Amino acid sequence: MTKKITIAIDGFSSTGKSTIAKQLAKELTYIYVDTGAMYRAVTLYAMQHNYISENHFNSEKLIADLHNISLSFTFNEELGFAEMFLNGTNVEREIRTIEVSKFVSKVAEVSEIRKKLVREQQEMGKNKGIVMDGRDIGTVVFPDAELKLFMTASADKRATRRYKELLDRGDNVNYEEILQNVQERDRIDSTREDSPLVMADDAIEFDNSDMGLKEQFERIMSLVNARIQ
Repeated sequence: MTKKITIAIDGFSSTGKSTIAKQLAKELTYIYVDTGAMYRAVTLYAMQHNYISENHFNSEKLIADLHNISLSFTFNEELGFAEMFLNGTNVEREIRTIEVSKFVSKVAEVSEIRKKLVREQQEMGKNKGIVMDGRDIGTVVFPDAELKLFMTASADKRATRRYKELLDRGDNVNYEEILQNVQERDRIDSTREDSPLVMADDAIEFDNSDMGLKEQFERIMSLVNARIQ
């Protein structure tokens, strides 16, 4: 009989963390949690209430309003994954825009926000059988996870992937703007004081700059199988 484990996937933006996490969760019939979607939803809330814009960020007001933010995932059978709901409204499409991407790292820097979301994430994974991706899953949320992966790729490769993804959605996007956003998010995520993006000592690094999805999935599944036997 196979045992249930916790799989923590960390790494830089647009490295395909969510894609591989969804594949693993489907293969293993595990719960999948996209923690980035949670931070994006809080960012969207901040934008809707004018707490953040190009010129200002009123983190104090956002912190004071955290009790009014309810986040949940609802599984969409048609899509095959859970979508993000903010206060009962499906915001899956809205949170994936370049506008939200511009501000999400700043919002994620706020300790009070991180503490709230980490508590919720730990509650979701208390019974194991979960695949969670983000920036601090293996270091903060689940430091005892049986399998920790750290995804990386060149900034150019990641920007290209994100550009194609948004184009396929029909968004009007600019490659240079996306590349700049990727690089700026890397800088903020890696240098913030609270839970910076770092690879856990016992994590396995995956540079998928030149790796196809099939090869990546097969290699990671072999690591999973070694831990669930």
